[in-house]
Amino acid sequence: MPKVKIGGKIMREKERYFLDDLLNRYPSLKCCEEDIEKAFDLLVKVFESEGKMLVCGNGGSAADSEHIVGELMKSFIKRRELTPEAKSEFEPFGEEGKYIASKLQGALPAISISILTAFGTAYINSFDPDLVYAQQVYGLGNKNDVLLVFSSSGSSKNIYNAVITAKAKGMRVVALTGESSGKIEDLCDVTIKMPAFISPLVQEYYLPVYHTLAFMLEEYFFEK
Repeated sequence: MPKVKIGGKIMREKERYFLDDLLNRYPSLKCCEEDIEKAFDLLVKVFESEGKMLVCGNGGSAADSEHIVGELMKSFIKRRELTPEAKSEFEPFGEEGKYIASKLQGALPAISISILTAFGTAYINSFDPDLVYAQQVYGLGNKNDVLLVFSSSGSSKNIYNAVITAKAKGMRVVALTGESSGKIEDLCDVTIKMPAFISPLVQEYYLPVYHTLAFMLEEYFFEK
């Protein structure tokens, strides 16, 4: 399946500030600048089309998949008070509805499929372990969605199978990986290659990169 053409024209000066700050703090990530811009562009389009993000990784990368979901599904550094229109939907429920609406925060829909322990262990026990993520992508993913994968080698079989499944369903795919990038690069719409080969060193770069994406997305969608 062909890759999605990405224009990279969505970013404004406010979002650009966070990317420039990342590159000032981590000059070695300059090589990732264009792909971070492309990933931001793609993610904006997905969320604007009411799509969601599925995220997965193995080991430490599974923890990263949970971490980025936590930054998107709730306030990160900005207050994300519900809009008056959203609050009005709670009015039929009286004081309880008013209380809930006053406490909820704006969210960008994201799910880490690395943490579904009961499903994952049941599937691995009964079926093919290297399809544990592919099965969830197949069951949860839709055409407007994006799959974000963390794979330092770019060749993890369960990640590769998940990427194939996402593309078969018409989803977009963003990968955070290492310099080798492996065989998933040819399938992904955007591949952000950290300037390292060894897994621990690749993973050290993950956090500042996806934190920056979270900063930029929050600024874009929750400006007020």
